[in-house]
Amino acid sequence: MVGRQVIGAVMAALAALVAAPSDGFAKAGRQTFLGQFGAWYAYQLTESGRRICYMVSQPIRSGGKYKKRGDVVAFITHRPRDGERDVVNFQAGYTYKPGAKVAARIDKITYPLMADRDAAWSKNATADKILVAAMIKGYRLVLKGTSKSGISTTDTYSLKGFARAHKRINRACKAKSRGSR
Repeated sequence: MVGRQVIGAVMAALAALVAAPSDGFAKAGRQTFLGQFGAWYAYQLTESGRRICYMVSQPIRSGGKYKKRGDVVAFITHRPRDGERDVVNFQAGYTYKPGAKVAARIDKITYPLMADRDAAWSKNATADKILVAAMIKGYRLVLKGTSKSGISTTDTYSLKGFARAHKRINRACKAKSRGSR
């Protein structure tokens, strides 16, 4: 997908990602496209008066014997007002099998993830920082998971442009390059 098409593909997943539980409901937001950097797209969103910066990409290759699958997307998000930075989230396009292992491999190192419904996350802020640091230096990320129907999937993401997109969302949200989450 290119340019503005990515916005449509990720908005449903983004709505769940950016809604703060304490808000009760999200007010209409304003989204600004910050640029495309290789395989990654950077955005700034103002939602209920809160600035949120995120970067998003889709796999360059997906494998698995599935018949139908929803949007498959990787997000890195900053929510400065909430003190959150580098929150890593993968949307699988299906519901994960409860208890199944989900892992991200960057080059030769594997990082375990936690799955809940159709999303995979790092276990905590420290794991997010480690994963993002590896993504900045890496070439390719391979995400492996298993659907609730037992289908194994492998999604390959290019990390080309990741570091530049990350710098751009840092600048937009005034996040220091190695600050706290």
